[in-house]
Amino acid sequence: MMYRILPKDTQVLLIDMQEKLIPHIDNYEVIIKNAKILIQGLSALNIPLIINEQYPKGLGNTIPDIKNVFNKNLENNILEKNTFSSCDDEITFQKIKQNNRPVVLLFGIETHICVLQTAMDLLQLGFTPVVVADATSSRTAQNKHLALKRMIQQGVIVVSTEMILFELCQSSKNPAFKTISALVK
Repeated sequence: MMYRILPKDTQVLLIDMQEKLIPHIDNYEVIIKNAKILIQGLSALNIPLIINEQYPKGLGNTIPDIKNVFNKNLENNILEKNTFSSCDDEITFQKIKQNNRPVVLLFGIETHICVLQTAMDLLQLGFTPVVVADATSSRTAQNKHLALKRMIQQGVIVVSTEMILFELCQSSKNPAFKTISALVK
């Protein structure tokens, strides 16, 4: 089914943008830049955000560049996981269900592992996963490309940072419009 993505239906899951992973990710500077834009824009739109960290004891915490743009109350939304799919982590999946929003916007790393498996599980569980392609990556461009291709083939919606922010904003009359416009300039 094709339809517009609306703020009231949308929640966000930021996956594993951690200190020991990021330096090994292809094009990581662009991924960080777009993730920061997304967090600020989605915050202006009051979209709920969940942050996952894969085994932080070994891989570190969410990178400071990202944490610095969090609203302080988001600290409680940082959830540790040891599974590749966020849906296989009971606490994370409970939080997704509690948000009671069918569209789950995904970005982070790695596209071909945690983002892919989470998107596939969300699809199977009746959610609408939306992957922000320019805010996700893998260690190699080929792995990212293949993962995005597979997700598209299986029905996952793939968007860009600007595309999703303006779709969620809906109108220049939205109070978040000025914030979003300034972020993408």
